[in-house]
Amino acid sequence: MSHKVGVIGGDGIGPEVVAEALKVVAAAGVALDTVDYDLGGARYLRSGEVLPDAVLEEIAGLDAVLLGAVGMPDVPPGVLERGLLLRLRFELDLYVNLRPLLGAGADLPRIDCMVVRENTEGSYAGEGGSLRKGTPHEVATQGSVNTRMGVERCVRFAFELAESRHRRHLTLVHKTNVLTYAGDLWQRTVDEVSAEFPDVGTGYHHVDAACMYLVGSPECYDVIVTDNLFGDILTDLGGAVAGGIGLAASANLNPARTGPSLFEPVHGSAPDIVGTGTANPLAAVRSAAMMLDFLGETTAAERVAKAVAEASTLTGTTKQLGDAVAERV
Repeated sequence: MSHKVGVIGGDGIGPEVVAEALKVVAAAGVALDTVDYDLGGARYLRSGEVLPDAVLEEIAGLDAVLLGAVGMPDVPPGVLERGLLLRLRFELDLYVNLRPLLGAGADLPRIDCMVVRENTEGSYAGEGGSLRKGTPHEVATQGSVNTRMGVERCVRFAFELAESRHRRHLTLVHKTNVLTYAGDLWQRTVDEVSAEFPDVGTGYHHVDAACMYLVGSPECYDVIVTDNLFGDILTDLGGAVAGGIGLAASANLNPARTGPSLFEPVHGSAPDIVGTGTANPLAAVRSAAMMLDFLGETTAAERVAKAVAEASTLTGTTKQLGDAVAERV
């Protein structure tokens, strides 16, 4: 069975790492009908376009999207983040951001944790504005949007994930002692949904404490569920703990499957190392493995994930690392 997958190589090292990910997918024997999309900083600087409506409509009809990285120094902050990445999340209803934190190598902390981050609400929903901008009396507000529907579907996904894992434990991470309105909604939702999952234990950590635990005792976590902003920060920290950003994969999921899900490495476009052959492709390969799993190619996904684990301590060029994983698959 062939899957129609959109490929957004993007900017910087994005095309380099995506090429290696697709090589590994092919080695795993999975046929993809790929469609390349010219989206990112280069297109914006060339034409002023970020994500045309016609392109978005075409992407919405795909099975999945694999993205490398976007961002260029000459593009103003927020243009690609809001106009491309967040628009794809909002328009395709990619309401779960799933990030595995998996330790690799004997010298790294023991960590095997899945972070479920709400992906379409919170501080990234865009609520806010400015008044008297550029004056000594400037006011800027940035709200956080939390709906029962948005929180519950994210929490329910996290419980279902925890129930499928060996340890069967879920930790809510928030700041309920200060963010008393949003935090209360999250805590009550976890408490109510937990009644449907009696085999899953629950816990709670403030986000600042969770940062310390991720560094000092990451083995205490199984599944973490948290809001958009906290999840963004926690998972970058967790990625560093688990071996570095070059190994950090992610999935932006539409669990209802009313449209495609999007898979991308967590790292950025790294324009300073473009073309040097030093970009680590393993995060992109891991993201592709998550894509295969979501597409139902579970055996291939497991083979790719195992091959990445075996190759994660190797050194070499971008292509050499991609070849090493492809050979092990």
